[in-house]
Amino acid sequence: MIASHPLRAFFQKVLPLVPTGLLLLLCAQGLVAQSGDEIRFENRQPHSGVDFVLNNGTTSDKPIIDSIPGGVALLDYDNDGYLDIFFTNGAQIPTLAKDGPGFYNRLYHNNHDGTFTDVTDRAGLRGAGYSIGAAAADFDNDGWTDLYVTGVNRNILYHNNHDGTYTDVTEHAGVTGIGPGGKKLLAVSAAWVDYDNDGLLDLFVTNYLDWTPETSKVCGEPGKRLSCPPSLYPGEPNLLYHNNGDGTFTDVSAATGIATEIGKGMGVAIADFNGDGWMDIFVANDNQRNFLFRNRQGKGFDEVGVEAGVAYTEDGIPVSSMGVDFRDYRNDNHPGLFITALGGETFPLYRNEGSGLFSMDTYPARIGFITYKMSGWGAGIYDLNNDGFKDLFSANSHVSENADLDPQQHYRQANAIFLNLQNGTFQDVSAQAGAAMTVRAAHRGSAFGDLNNDGKIDVVVSAIGSPAELLYNTSPNTNHWLTIQTIGVKSNRDGIGTQIKLTSASGAVQYNEVTTAGSYASSSDKRVHFGLGHDKVVKEIELHWPSGTIQVLHNVKADRILKVTEGAS
Repeated sequence: MIASHPLRAFFQKVLPLVPTGLLLLLCAQGLVAQSGDEIRFENRQPHSGVDFVLNNGTTSDKPIIDSIPGGVALLDYDNDGYLDIFFTNGAQIPTLAKDGPGFYNRLYHNNHDGTFTDVTDRAGLRGAGYSIGAAAADFDNDGWTDLYVTGVNRNILYHNNHDGTYTDVTEHAGVTGIGPGGKKLLAVSAAWVDYDNDGLLDLFVTNYLDWTPETSKVCGEPGKRLSCPPSLYPGEPNLLYHNNGDGTFTDVSAATGIATEIGKGMGVAIADFNGDGWMDIFVANDNQRNFLFRNRQGKGFDEVGVEAGVAYTEDGIPVSSMGVDFRDYRNDNHPGLFITALGGETFPLYRNEGSGLFSMDTYPARIGFITYKMSGWGAGIYDLNNDGFKDLFSANSHVSENADLDPQQHYRQANAIFLNLQNGTFQDVSAQAGAAMTVRAAHRGSAFGDLNNDGKIDVVVSAIGSPAELLYNTSPNTNHWLTIQTIGVKSNRDGIGTQIKLTSASGAVQYNEVTTAGSYASSSDKRVHFGLGHDKVVKEIELHWPSGTIQVLHNVKADRILKVTEGAS
């Protein structure tokens, strides 16, 4: 455990010089034995029909945008009960045009048998411009999942037509991503959130920095170009669009205080961190202090990142924050934050103390040493072995291909899994999680959900220049589970923002919230998953809907996908 600033600084300087064997020995001191609930993944992409390869359109000068694409969305676009997969893709540089099939965004339909069919053209989702992120949700409460795509020069809102096709309604809806100065902002991630609890989903968009092909900087020697640091570019404000309920949105970024803060936004996640019934928003900023927007009961937001203790590390410095998830990983009804960053920074883990304050949990939770040499993008807090405790997943890779020139860094990296040891600490079990977890690639976005409805959380990860990975959860245990799909009536149709408390037959208590936001530029399954360990029955489920409705269910059988309609018996 490292608690003081001088000691942490010492380790940051010394760790890269410590031989690997000795480092492992040091890390092993006091390490809790691994849980018997093993986690394993299998990459079934080769036989899936998913042939997507993320194309960042890079050039020899390595423009900064070539490192940031790769959002993934898991959504059931045709309401058949199975998750389909959507990938965003890059474009030609410097034209920023999708001038060939290699740059198209892609939608793959789940065939229910482990295979997928490319339905991009029929769906009308090839896209336009240099795409980066995706956010899926039902914005008009018609029961069908819509899709918002962010990008460098184009943001697009697609409305679901209920017949397997989508229509671009961006201009009509007023969500083009253009800032108050009339310039298209460089958008990375987006989150659907009903910030004012009026039953309509609003749209939050993170914007990165002021880059154009004309202002692109060049760093490194010819033949050894590196992606330039974000410090060479000014940051941009984020955007918040209020849903008017008629298919249009109003830009309320200034009115709500969102536009006041200028950052370099990457990942975004939502949660009610202070338990007041209103969803708050966290923005991971690249090499700049993070933002935590505290909701003033639908009337606006206060940025409280510094006061809450999540703007910087305990050393008072920012890190290269990329992806983020915002969930309760301690089963104490206080959602914490897991953030990915670059090598030499560690992956920050913030424990929610329940008083509006967070404490740095990275080293106490024992993920500091192991993440020091990792660089991460996608991030998730999910129960991967159904033991009732949420684990951590990171999709890893460095920013720049020439990072390999530094012996302490690697461009292509393997993804990582940190097993929750149920005592406030985690253990890196990546090497034991199967061959799929040892593959080095330029991983970027990751989305989480149950692809085959077997009760285990799967992960889909994009990678620059190589096939996407379909990581099916094959963990060899008999633990039970329950997945809850919320259907709002007074609340938004997806039930996003619903807070769920689950009490198992054994008395174990867990908490989670309905959201599709999180990770890096990605969108995950809206259904809420709970691992139950050996419990076959859930004694009680308590749902707090955004409308204020409180709903309680009793004696629910495990191992099923349960649809819960707001207010229904």
